[in-house]
Amino acid sequence: MKKIIFALLRYSGLPAFFREVFQRNSVSVLMFHDMDFKTAEMSFAYLSKHYNFISLEELIAAIQNTDGSNLPKKAMVITFDDGHIRNYELLPLFKKYKVPVTIFLCSGIIDTFKHYWFLEDLDKNTLRHLKSIPNEERISFLKARGFDAEEEHSDRQALSADQIDEMAAWVSMQSHTVSHPILSNCVDAESKWEIAESKSALEKKLKKPIKAIAYPNGSFTKREVNFAREAGYQCGLTVKPGFNSIRTDPFELKRLDPNDTSNINELIVKSSGIQSIFSFF
Repeated sequence: MKKIIFALLRYSGLPAFFREVFQRNSVSVLMFHDMDFKTAEMSFAYLSKHYNFISLEELIAAIQNTDGSNLPKKAMVITFDDGHIRNYELLPLFKKYKVPVTIFLCSGIIDTFKHYWFLEDLDKNTLRHLKSIPNEERISFLKARGFDAEEEHSDRQALSADQIDEMAAWVSMQSHTVSHPILSNCVDAESKWEIAESKSALEKKLKKPIKAIAYPNGSFTKREVNFAREAGYQCGLTVKPGFNSIRTDPFELKRLDPNDTSNINELIVKSSGIQSIFSFF
């Protein structure tokens, strides 16, 4: 049913309307996670024809200087969350389509054989439940199922140090906490440590300043914003749908989520930001 709705919305002209009216003089930030090569090729081929890619750093500079005169029309920032190992396969596409990508890394999982807790074999209801309970309860629940966040497995789910180093010339590596908890479900000390420690660990590992954090699952409160400011970040990214301008709070940047879709109609609709006014997405 949704495929039909996306097709109808695409050919209704609404995506083009949104591009020319709402996106023309704003900055859209897209969020991807673990796209395969074919899907990424389709996505970047379309997006490169209808938007102008800029880096996250360019957006932050414009906000800090309260000056968007150097930003192109229909500007778009491309981000990837988590640091999945398959992101490395997309490097040729980043180069081909000249995409200044930002990847948000979990400092305690990259360059290890540890696994992401949310990639465990969990049904949607269980995963939704785990994202709604206190962090301590989530950890206990997963341990009871046999998941140990510190366990090293035979397969790698996250990018290695060598892969990150090879991508560094084209990709800005930033913070996604240490272990990807739902920050708003953490006690104060946990939230503060996850935010600050990730920045510190990544700066030591990458030997570059870490300026941005993407809140895992987009879950944050004013507490997380304060912790991010205190840690020395310049911005924080949410999953609130919508568009950004030089007046947007840099610690509450909005993002659009195409859901790593391989459906061109869904990509066109979701990258236009239509979901910011429709609830069925």
